[in-house]
Amino acid sequence: MKPSEIREMSAADRLQKITELRQELFNLRFQMASGQFEKPHRIGEVKRDIARLLTLMKEDSE
Repeated sequence: MKPSEIREMSAADRLQKITELRQELFNLRFQMASGQFEKPHRIGEVKRDIARLLTLMKEDSE
């Protein structure tokens, strides 16, 4: 997810996207623990997307 895409989103959309990404991260970790893991790079992508969303939300609140 690019920062320009995030800036175009409303605050409610950003919160919803963070919730979705956190759920996806949980599911990826669960898959890893159960041995059904296929995309190890996806964990890093999801973590970065969450961090980008939180960072841009903080910028907007200041």
